Amino acid sequence: MDKDQALKILYIEDDHEMIELIEMILSRRGYKVLGAQGGRKGLDIAREVLPDIILLDLMMPDLDGWDVYQQLKSREETKNIPVIVITAKAQPIDRVFSLQIAKVTDYIAKPFRPHELLSSIDRILERNQEPQ
Repeated sequence: MDKDQALKILYIEDDHEMIELIEMILSRRGYKVLGAQGGRKGLDIAREVLPDIILLDLMMPDLDGWDVYQQLKSREETKNIPVIVITAKAQPIDRVFSLQIAKVTDYIAKPFRPHELLSSIDRILERNQEPQ
């Protein structure tokens, strides 16, 4: 995958160190990772760049992750971008709500292993390559 064709993944997260960790994990696979510290900045970048996948933290001080998710899904240009929630909210009810009711693409609880994230991205890419 050359740099121009690299998959663009936006990570919206308030913790700068988490952003750096995800950048390190995903850039080894050839993905171009864009980090957005906070929900408002994440929305701006998502609208400007139109990433292939969005990784989204739920608990952020400036704009709650669910607010970010609703705004992404309400806009024509961003509504079809797959969203993987990455959060410390690890209760089974949070997972069920996220996947079944909110219809996020995937849900990963912190702390997680790098292969969990990579597997989730692989599943999304496989789904997107299937004929409609």
